[in-house]
Amino acid sequence: MYKPFLEYLEKELFSRFDLSSKPIPAGLEANVSNRGKNQATIQSWCYECPQLRKIRYTYIDAGASAQVFNSVIYPSYYYDIPLLGIDLLSFGKSKILIVLDFQPLFQEESYLEKYIEPMRSLREKYNDLAQKLEMKFYDANQYFSKYLLFAKTDEKTVKTTFFEAYKQYINLYWEMLDKAEILDRTEDIQKVIKAQKDYDQYSADRDPASGLFSSYFGHEWSEKFLYEFLFEDAVPLAVPNATR
Repeated sequence: MYKPFLEYLEKELFSRFDLSSKPIPAGLEANVSNRGKNQATIQSWCYECPQLRKIRYTYIDAGASAQVFNSVIYPSYYYDIPLLGIDLLSFGKSKILIVLDFQPLFQEESYLEKYIEPMRSLREKYNDLAQKLEMKFYDANQYFSKYLLFAKTDEKTVKTTFFEAYKQYINLYWEMLDKAEILDRTEDIQKVIKAQKDYDQYSADRDPASGLFSSYFGHEWSEKFLYEFLFEDAVPLAVPNATR
């Protein structure tokens, strides 16, 4: 279902940036599961360029039972712009969820005015894709903007309305990146480094996808995938000593 979304993002990236492959730890770039009724495959890609320090995206294909496309784009530490987050999930035709956002690193009013307000008119154009759904695992006021697209929808809407919104959001992100000023003060750069690392820790601690990965590929592989690739700056939570 989401292959056109992957292909569009890939085409945009390679046409706009001088990309270099960013190594993925051995054994995490792909996997195949034969658990359950359907074979599931997972494949990931990772790149970098001067403007974007980490571009990662992953596709899970389990046939009709599950299709997942996930991507996060991390800007260079020399920019304080938001991250671009994409999470598209389908579990059969009746359970389809889309999430697309410019994920703010900071919640200061001046920051939100500068980087999030430009999304307003675009979000208003796609209000039907901005449902007030409960975030079970995350704080909606942390690392999410008030103009995110977040909806339960159907296959037809995904392929039509949402695909157009997706392309426009991505193009708006490139525009924001083009206009972004390069940080030159050490304290500003260090603030961005900390914010991006904090994002990884926050996300790894709460990511509900770890259960999905485990169900297909086992707990050990999934933990490595979560902490060594998806959110590589996160530190695994301490596991209590079960023998006590």
